[in-house]
Amino acid sequence: MSTTSSGGTAPGAYGNSGASGVGPSGSPDGAGASAAERPRGLLRSGFGLIGPRHGRHVLSMEQVDSLALPIGDDGVVIGVDAEGRPAVLGLNRPTPYDVVLIGGLWTAQVLALRAAATGARVAVETGRAQAWMQMVHAMGGGQNGMSVHDVGRVPPQGASAGNPVLVVRDCGMRPPRGRVVAGPWQSILTLLPYLSPVAPRLLRQARLVGVQRVSPDEAAEIGRALALPRGDVDSLPTLADGVTLWCADRDRQYVMTQPTDAETGLFGTPRRMD
Repeated sequence: MSTTSSGGTAPGAYGNSGASGVGPSGSPDGAGASAAERPRGLLRSGFGLIGPRHGRHVLSMEQVDSLALPIGDDGVVIGVDAEGRPAVLGLNRPTPYDVVLIGGLWTAQVLALRAAATGARVAVETGRAQAWMQMVHAMGGGQNGMSVHDVGRVPPQGASAGNPVLVVRDCGMRPPRGRVVAGPWQSILTLLPYLSPVAPRLLRQARLVGVQRVSPDEAAEIGRALALPRGDVDSLPTLADGVTLWCADRDRQYVMTQPTDAETGLFGTPRRMD
């Protein structure tokens, strides 16, 4: 760009030389132009279109206090709580996260499908691959982030913040120690249909435990392991299909998992028994 000897911008640098430094009224820089004339002058000088005129969006200080944003509730919607509010489970974490579900295959599959819908890759380790293949086919034959592996054959998943992973271990009542363990951005969900001799170890390791309907004897054992109040222990044998008691440290929450129409078509209605 050439400049004048005084260091200013040369005539014609931003448009026609006749418009440089002169407003629409003919006075320097449009000093005498009205507010309505200035936009038209800028348009003729090549400074863009006249946009719509809207009132300003202004809030009073009292109105600002009423604004609220949902912070810290991102994750998988696993159902609704007793008040009908969404219950959200954050599976994608930068720290290892072990979850144990003592319950039915139906709930585990719904959780896996919803985790995949949030962008996580799901790797299923199972001894009953046929029970998961319908879900894999519905998701595009494994091309949309879900894979099924035999017990003990899950390869390293390469989880990262941009590529989180959920490993579902559906290995029966006595799952062997897994080759793939929880790590940053890689959570493990272990499904137990009932209690077994390995259950106490898994419950101790878990950050979160979900319990569906169990027998009174199992409820008593789970109550001792998780230090549940007597009321929760008594309620476990009576839980309806689709209801899970989720326990984390001293926090407990009953959640009803309600399937969408697509989930009902794929998995059927909620059920505890497979």
